[in-house]
Amino acid sequence: AIPKSAGFRWNPEDKVWWTSEVDKAIRIAESPECEIAPALRAELENALRGAEESLEESRATDAEIDIPSPEGLEYLPFQRAGIAYAMKRPATLIGDEMGLGKTIQVCGLINQTKPRSVMVICPASLKVNWQRELEKWLVDDYTIGIASGKELPETDILVINYDILNKYRQILAKRHWNLGVADEAHYIKNSKAKRSKLVVELLQGADRRVLLTGTPIVNRPEELYNLIQLLDPDRWGSFFKYGKRYCGAFQSRWGWDFSGATNLPELQETLRRTVMVRRLKADVLTDLPPKRRQIIPIPMNGFSEQVEKERELEEYYGDLIAEAQSEADMADANEDPEAYRKAVAKLKELTNVEFSEMSKVRHDTALAKAPAVVGHLIDMLDSVSKVVVMAHHHDVVDELEAGLAEFNPVRLTGQSSQKARQEAVDRFQNDPECKVFIGSIQAAGVGLTLTASSTVVFAELGWTPAEMSQAEDRCHRIGQFDSVLVQHLVIDGSIDGRMAHTLVDKQNVLDRALDIEGGYIAPLPELPELKVKKPAPQPDISIEHIALIHEGLQILASYDPDFGSIENQIGFNRIDGAFGHDLASRESLSPRQAWYGRKMIRKYHRQLPDYINKILKEEN
Repeated sequence: AIPKSAGFRWNPEDKVWWTSEVDKAIRIAESPECEIAPALRAELENALRGAEESLEESRATDAEIDIPSPEGLEYLPFQRAGIAYAMKRPATLIGDEMGLGKTIQVCGLINQTKPRSVMVICPASLKVNWQRELEKWLVDDYTIGIASGKELPETDILVINYDILNKYRQILAKRHWNLGVADEAHYIKNSKAKRSKLVVELLQGADRRVLLTGTPIVNRPEELYNLIQLLDPDRWGSFFKYGKRYCGAFQSRWGWDFSGATNLPELQETLRRTVMVRRLKADVLTDLPPKRRQIIPIPMNGFSEQVEKERELEEYYGDLIAEAQSEADMADANEDPEAYRKAVAKLKELTNVEFSEMSKVRHDTALAKAPAVVGHLIDMLDSVSKVVVMAHHHDVVDELEAGLAEFNPVRLTGQSSQKARQEAVDRFQNDPECKVFIGSIQAAGVGLTLTASSTVVFAELGWTPAEMSQAEDRCHRIGQFDSVLVQHLVIDGSIDGRMAHTLVDKQNVLDRALDIEGGYIAPLPELPELKVKKPAPQPDISIEHIALIHEGLQILASYDPDFGSIENQIGFNRIDGAFGHDLASRESLSPRQAWYGRKMIRKYHRQLPDYINKILKEEN
């Protein structure tokens, strides 16, 4: 006989009595006031052993499990352990510290369990990033769609932001989800908020539910209740009961107060035994590189006009520079030094003008996206204690400082005096209330120690990988005991969006080449690459191949009587038209002219017969 006061409930499926406090149940069973059948005692002891195993799995940093991944990619050991934990449960809270790859663990869970329909709910700023990570990591052919304010894609995997859930509430509720994911799940911590109620409504019917947040154990346990009630509703009972146990609830003259925190070790242990896997960077530091770089694309929504302006300007100068390069190639092919000198001078001038004009447009884009960067940082500061933000322009720094005022930011730019520089660094390093350091990449990128943070966010990009690495190393230097997370916030489709990938790739190459213990030593700054090609070398091309190259150019010229003035997908394009016809009209080609002609027929090889294309393989 087991007294009701012990908190047991009958589980008809398992045909055993159960309580959320398994270890307490064993003690009750062994007390003189309670007689218990041997079979029930065995069940309780097995349950206790299972709970202890779950506790170990919640902290595991590796798992012996083979999880499918795309070729060339593999999960870190602790990510495998997180995936293994989630596979065993219908509901999981992945509470790893920020930057440990919670998104990748969801991808691994999809690869392993192969759900037919998946809904990912996340902040608007992370939608594109989710799409990119899913496309990168999934091994099966899923269709992936991002919901916008205009339409709801009918895809296998739907990525949708919290803000527009209500608009599609009825459509989403009618669809059955095999997997429902809520990223940055602290967004639903307020159980009374309309958004929180809607997420619970949509996810509670999913076959499997996964919540992601880097701050699952908050200082105010009342904010955790809504999350764990969604994951494990039978365990926690009423909020009042939960509040009395874990929130230090008491009745004041204004009513019940649930803002306290009590029995936190017990709360964390119960979570780990049931639904939560959580590892800190300190737990898995040996698995992490010294720096982890992420490119976070901000959706183009609201920025399409700015991105289109960038595209038009880039296309305009791209055509002008290509034409000037073609003139330089023609002059070099014809061995005309004076014409070549003039063409190169024109090319340099155009390149400098393009650089200046594109810099202005990139500045406008950075200023336009500043509010989105502020929103991302505010979300991030739920998970990290301090963050370093790097920008390039003073007015962008102004916008960031104003938007982050509640976090007591300090700033350091080229306008800061030496005294102000040191005061900003000292305050950021030593004042727990100062959570944000905002610096310009050049002024704050060297000579400073900002190891109070292990997170660096670039609101703008520098021009070279060297200056970016130097800025990162304000946090990644002696005195830093964490792996440093670096994020680049870029508008999807923008110039910076493309530049970021190139810069990060170059940084990674430099890191591997300069793998120096104790930190990265950046090389001297580089100048932007000038779009002027060197003259062609004296080529060694056989007479037979020169004749074939000439024939190929003549075929292309015959398709193109208008010298490429009209785009018709045949013959030369407008930029190559004059040069192509010039080479084709000659009685014969010199080796240097043939070298340029070979480059051209490679470009247009789909229009040429196979016997000419063979030279592309025979000669380099």
